Amino acid sequence: QEVSAFGEDGEGDYLDDWTVLCSGTYWARDSEVRFQHASTDVFLAVTGEQYGRPIHGQKEVHGAAASSQHNYWKVMEGVFMQPGEVFKAERYHAEL
Repeated sequence: QEVSAFGEDGEGDYLDDWTVLCSGTYWARDSEVRFQHASTDVFLAVTGEQYGRPIHGQKEVHGAAASSQHNYWKVMEGVFMQPGEVFKAERYHAEL
């Protein structure tokens, strides 16, 4: 199942919605997570295919019907929020 993104300035539709599945209440910095599509229930996964364009070494990402080792994701960089900051952030909506 193809995964694509479109829209401008954070505007999209219900097909842009994904649920983060983690092992606890919060997504811990060193833990793996899965992304499940809110409408179709597929998991964001890597196919193993590599392409030379537009980015050399880029891997194909798709929606997989079943969970497997190919649909675990781990943060490599980003912003870490202390648990006390999470509740402050919930007042705001931000698109990823």
